[in-house]
Amino acid sequence: MKDNENNKKNKKVNKFKNNKTRLGGKSGGLSLHAFANAKSKNDGYNPALIKKQREFYKNAKYVNKYKKIQKQPDQGEGSSQATKSIEGRSENRENGETSQRKQKNGKKIAYSLNEIYNKKREEDDKARKEKEAIIQAKKEVIDKSQARRKAQRENMFKRTRSGQPVMKYRIEHLLQTIQGSNK
Repeated sequence: MKDNENNKKNKKVNKFKNNKTRLGGKSGGLSLHAFANAKSKNDGYNPALIKKQREFYKNAKYVNKYKKIQKQPDQGEGSSQATKSIEGRSENRENGETSQRKQKNGKKIAYSLNEIYNKKREEDDKARKEKEAIIQAKKEVIDKSQARRKAQRENMFKRTRSGQPVMKYRIEHLLQTIQGSNK
């Protein structure tokens, strides 16, 4: 019974010691060597590398297919579609038909892109002008109200010769507020 308990205790102590030495000795922190090894472990996940490898294997597959097709003896008129399409493309290039088509399509695309760009620019200009007009109108309203308030303030501070406030402007202000609240 005691042997069994001592054995368990020794296992715990050994495990603790092993962990401690693995993590860098008595100080409790990682040693420089353990730290460097821990940081340099590669988990094998690198998306850019995976993408490159996938592309490489894809290209290799196509090259192998092409080589197999080339090695096979021509079986009369039943030769593969891939070689026919490649030969057809080279003939078209020699005739210059595809280049002319591309030029025409390119001009159409460029023209349509230019149109789209111009339309978008006009719409943006229109929207910008509308925003500026709205901002200008708001600014004018604010300026008018500030000028009115300033004039009203000056009138409120007016005094008679004897130093008494002029009641005319104060009474007008009270009347305006009452009429405004009635509406």
